[in-house]
Amino acid sequence: MATKLLLTLAICRLIVTVGFTFNPNDLLLLGLNGKLSVAPADLQSASVDFGGVYKAEPMAVLHPATSEDVARLVKAAYDSARGFTVSARGHGHSINGQAMTTNGVVVQMSGGGGSKNKMLTISEKFMYADVWGGELWIDVLTSTLEYGLAPKSWTDYLYLTVGGTLSNAGISGQAFNHGPQISNVHELDVVTGKGELLTCSEKENSELFQAVLGGLGQFGIITRARIALEQAPQRVRWIRVLYSNFSTFTQDQEYLISLHGKPASQKFDYVEGFVIVDEGLINNWRSSFFSPSNPVKISSLKAEGGVLYCLEITKNYHLSNADTIDQEIEILLKKLNYIPASEFRTDLPYVDFLDRVHKAELKLRSKGLWEVPHPWLNLFVPKSRIAEFDKGVFKGILGNKTSGPILIYPMNKNKWDDRSSVVTPEEDVFYLVAFLRSALENGDETQTLDYLSNQNYEILKFCEDEKINVKQYLPHYDNQREWRDHFGEKYWTRFQQRKLEFDPRHILATGQKIFMPSFNPNIATW
Repeated sequence: MATKLLLTLAICRLIVTVGFTFNPNDLLLLGLNGKLSVAPADLQSASVDFGGVYKAEPMAVLHPATSEDVARLVKAAYDSARGFTVSARGHGHSINGQAMTTNGVVVQMSGGGGSKNKMLTISEKFMYADVWGGELWIDVLTSTLEYGLAPKSWTDYLYLTVGGTLSNAGISGQAFNHGPQISNVHELDVVTGKGELLTCSEKENSELFQAVLGGLGQFGIITRARIALEQAPQRVRWIRVLYSNFSTFTQDQEYLISLHGKPASQKFDYVEGFVIVDEGLINNWRSSFFSPSNPVKISSLKAEGGVLYCLEITKNYHLSNADTIDQEIEILLKKLNYIPASEFRTDLPYVDFLDRVHKAELKLRSKGLWEVPHPWLNLFVPKSRIAEFDKGVFKGILGNKTSGPILIYPMNKNKWDDRSSVVTPEEDVFYLVAFLRSALENGDETQTLDYLSNQNYEILKFCEDEKINVKQYLPHYDNQREWRDHFGEKYWTRFQQRKLEFDPRHILATGQKIFMPSFNPNIATW
């Protein structure tokens, strides 16, 4: 009874704030199968994210049991006199408050129970999985492996939701071959900003389908996704090699991704890399791959400008073809020009490789180093300007210290669909450069949140001054002018038109700071 009274009082506050025209108890009468909560723990959880930089004050949190729950809530917002905002939240891994809302309702898509957990079904015949939008990728992997199947394209970290990554793109070292996760989806169920629950695909409601993929939550909330599957390998040969010359490093990476059309035996399955500007990082966290008993010294390798580059590649295999895997690897490695004697190999089960970052997470959690601010910056850099970026940023702005991994790897643009809402550089090959840094208060000024945030600004300013047309991945901007620049006139016009069609009242995902709610600017998180 006390919980219901508390919820009613919160709804009354929401109605006063946004000007509902229906009775205060109407939200309780929406026929929801899930739980609408104002419990302090739920509100606190929905008010923060992994970035640890922004904070919001949601009015309530919905834990939906079905897609219809989400549709009823959004329809209530759309039909009200002045509306209220609704933001979908997955595992809370946003960096800059993108999944937050103040004086609105957060839809907590991951966790909990209910009938949504029964949605995960697998078709062995047609090689797909139907999954709830709030399902974690690690759980999708676990379920599909029971059938000897797995999704084709991944993110490096699997404790993210399906709907969350599909609303951005979803990338990892397989993207050069299979494209991002948004290129490996057959069908979606989406709740639009009008509260409509629609099935969409290439053939049905195709404009909505393309809009939502990489759409930053602006056009709808993904409640179901049909994910393409392939036969899952059993094991992975994981290899790292080092470079001291950036040009040689990028030439080898670009050569490897050019093999995407070759038979599986003639290419690697995963191509990534990272930049090492801090000697401590080469034998730490993502780089713990290297033997602690034989630590690698940057100074001993005559690194160009004090920077080393690590190429990270894998070959998937089944026990049935284990006898040939080494020969296939040797043929590929002979074409590369890495530092002799810098090759490191390991062999592990497929699932252990995919879940590698989670193991690092557990170590960081045990040391109290996980729940700290993460001022991450992810950029798509055109191939033609990557050498200038290296000189100005890796060998310039960063100095010889960083506070986390710096990933760098190329992707093939022809694996991306221009009809989606993602924008990438206008070149056949572009690089992801990801500064995945943690801010620490340990007495080292170069690891503080202010220092790292200012350094991110310096990096963006450098690109602007040098006219390097980078595109932010997981973008964050503070005003619509910056968003227009991000999309460019052509794609901004399309983005606006899609918003007008699918969320005309600007109810959804206001934490992205792209569109101000049309009904009450004061409830936006900006």
